[in-house]
Amino acid sequence: MRQTDADGQSLDTNGSAIKTQLMSHNTFGRVLRFTTWGESHGPALGAVLDGCPPGLLLDEAAIQPFLDARKPGQNKFTTQRKEPDQVRILSGTFAEQDGETPRTTGTPISLMIENMDQRSKDYSEVAKSYRPGHADYAYDAKYGFRDYRGGGRSSARETAARVAAGAIARLVIPEVTLIAYVCELGGDRIDPANFDASEIANNPFWSPDADAAKRWEVLVDEARKAGSSLGAVVECRATGVPAGWGAPIYAKLDADLAAAMMSINAVKGVEIGDGFAASRLSGEQNADPMRPGDNSDAPEFAANHAGGIAGGISTGQPVVLRVAFKPTSSILTPVETITRDGAAAEIRTKGRHDPCVGIRGTPVVEAMMALVLADHKMLHRAQCGG
Repeated sequence: MRQTDADGQSLDTNGSAIKTQLMSHNTFGRVLRFTTWGESHGPALGAVLDGCPPGLLLDEAAIQPFLDARKPGQNKFTTQRKEPDQVRILSGTFAEQDGETPRTTGTPISLMIENMDQRSKDYSEVAKSYRPGHADYAYDAKYGFRDYRGGGRSSARETAARVAAGAIARLVIPEVTLIAYVCELGGDRIDPANFDASEIANNPFWSPDADAAKRWEVLVDEARKAGSSLGAVVECRATGVPAGWGAPIYAKLDADLAAAMMSINAVKGVEIGDGFAASRLSGEQNADPMRPGDNSDAPEFAANHAGGIAGGISTGQPVVLRVAFKPTSSILTPVETITRDGAAAEIRTKGRHDPCVGIRGTPVVEAMMALVLADHKMLHRAQCGG
């Protein structure tokens, strides 16, 4: 009969605690699993993607465009840190003949992105005092020490590895089309009547509303010059997701999407479909009426308040979510804080930071959507076949 100690920890026959295997705090996914590694000011960062199906055509050129969309220093509205973010595939692919595009082998795919433009001296004050709103104090409270250079693992620099892994996940779900865009910045929302998907790539804000993008130029520039920052809301839509992905209760598609989005730096809220607005509707208003479809057994929906997910399972409608990014915590405006010794202090965060982290967060949201959908496609196939 197994015994336990006062804390409920299992003991072996010698009375010593049996070690339990814990899930990594740096790994996400069930079948298609990825682990990110590295820090903002370390020599490199990257990801290991495991469980990827074999035979997919994959080289660096398939990943690089997505990293280019996220990389810093592209305009005055983002951090001026200059990083090429060139990805290297270190394992998990093979080309049978010279000149052929490599294919995935079914083994772990290791990705590496070198850090080229660190300025660790900018963080000398951060080593002494905590930045309010940042993870500095929480990290110290948990681990007893922290990498203060750029925030270490808490830096948004870590998301480059997610974008690289997400590019591979897209190869697993060719039937799905993903689009992400900023729908609100600094409290200023886009006008749905002005929505133009082709406009998203034409401005530095990922805005589908050209008029909103012009207003946001002024808002972000004013915040940047004032040494402050702004928040944003990113919306992401996935079309082509078939009905049936996900599961009831503990593997809900929407629950995994929410967990994925909340794991992104600076994210403080996630909505699926109408989200909080659904609580202000009546039952008949919130329903997604169904009619017989024309060419298949699938119904035709008259609305999509549920965001393409019902009971944790996709309905075949577009999967829609919104992600709220808080204002960047690293700002030049002086803020009250304490030192590591507990003394009162004031801090201004020097260095190069995004005046609105939600802007470059847009490709990250899209990548995490791809990773979750690819994982759930494989989960569905494992249980139901097809």
